[in-house]
Amino acid sequence: MKRKIITTADGSKTIQIEDWDEQYHSKHGAVQEAYHVFIKNGLRLFQDTSIKILEIGFGTGLNALVTFLERENLNLSIDYVGVEAFPVKMGEITALNYIENLNAHEHQELFEKMHSSSWETKVKIAQNFQLLKQLKDFKSINDINLFDLVYYDAFGARVQPDLWTEELFLKMYRALKREGVLVTYSAKGSVRRALEAVGFSVERLPGPPGKREMLRAIKN
Repeated sequence: MKRKIITTADGSKTIQIEDWDEQYHSKHGAVQEAYHVFIKNGLRLFQDTSIKILEIGFGTGLNALVTFLERENLNLSIDYVGVEAFPVKMGEITALNYIENLNAHEHQELFEKMHSSSWETKVKIAQNFQLLKQLKDFKSINDINLFDLVYYDAFGARVQPDLWTEELFLKMYRALKREGVLVTYSAKGSVRRALEAVGFSVERLPGPPGKREMLRAIKN
């Protein structure tokens, strides 16, 4: 499928899949969306501890990067697992401007290391931040009571409805520890109902720029 780099409303770039009219991040602001959904409403629930994060859709690595940048403010030690079935090419990564947009020039090599590190191998990216990238289909996830936080950042239900089903959310429920948290940019009624059907308590929260709402789910 044809892909191109586009600039979003906050000046940060993302990848657009033209055949789907779908982006890896919001056209209204890639960095703004990452911070609002995954940091403000997910990561910031945790402080002064060690946590394990599962990201569904490692993609461009933006969510991993902003999580790394925020960890010192929250005094967190993070074990980060990013699952991806179709890795982004390094040529595309180098065309993105997240380091510049975030004014994080001292971490350029670290961001590149996130992408160049081997799949299926846990790597110490920096102090208090370990990364394990897993190259596999989301449906093959079978972890049990392992994670504190899930970033659910799959492509939207409009183009990949099979990634927003009870089957997938049951895997997320089982993968989380008790009182674990799942956050996603989606606020579709069908997504909320699927989350609730597998046991999550779900709340609607104000969404990032361009979206009225988002969802946060807690494992009971």
